[in-house]
Amino acid sequence: MKDLGHLKYFLGVEVARNSSGIFLYRRLVGRLLYLCFTRPELSYCVHTLSQFMQQPREEHWNAAIRIVRYLKGSPGQGILLKSTSDFQLHGWCDSDWAGCPLTRRSTTGWVVFLGHSPISWKTKKQHTVSRSSAEAEYRSMATTCCELKWLRSLLADLGISHKGPMHLHCDSQAALHIAKNPVFHERTKHIEVDCHFIRNEILQGTIQPSYVPTQEQLADILTKALGRHQFQTLLNKLGIRNPHAPP
Repeated sequence: MKDLGHLKYFLGVEVARNSSGIFLYRRLVGRLLYLCFTRPELSYCVHTLSQFMQQPREEHWNAAIRIVRYLKGSPGQGILLKSTSDFQLHGWCDSDWAGCPLTRRSTTGWVVFLGHSPISWKTKKQHTVSRSSAEAEYRSMATTCCELKWLRSLLADLGISHKGPMHLHCDSQAALHIAKNPVFHERTKHIEVDCHFIRNEILQGTIQPSYVPTQEQLADILTKALGRHQFQTLLNKLGIRNPHAPP
């Protein structure tokens, strides 16, 4: 048997090495992060794995390998940009509540559509601890509103005017009630800045928030692990297709 020297690649992943050992987990997660630019359904799981880059354990490695198996089963899957789409922006925002077992911070997930195609999405842990699910959802609404405004200005720079308000879909009726209620009280003073921001955009006609049931919330796939049926349902609604799959 020929000695090929130090290990450089394993399962197609480049191996880094120093005096302490080899770094395979970091390289693999780094490549999965790159794939998130075209595979929105990977955002939540890769976001979770990236929190254990310093001291990964065996269960983290097994979870990463499971993602690789999923990718192997759908190599051609990607976003379908429909030719019949219009230039209207729609935002979908969601949040879990105190999902992190270490810090109890909530996770925000949002996806923005241009017509019928997703063009921007993100999964991110919130900066502060939310004391209620409504507070976590409201912070998610504020973050998504910022992204919608930025994309609208980008379209304007490209010479594309956006007619009418941008729709923002949320599955929290409590958060929607806070957004539409002009009265501040002690239960909302700790998120007063976000309240003023959202209400100002509503009054200016920039956004139009609306309620959507949790089962139809497209951003749900970006904030939590889902069952196979619900995962596949939201995947289809996101416009993610595999052109090599049989019809």
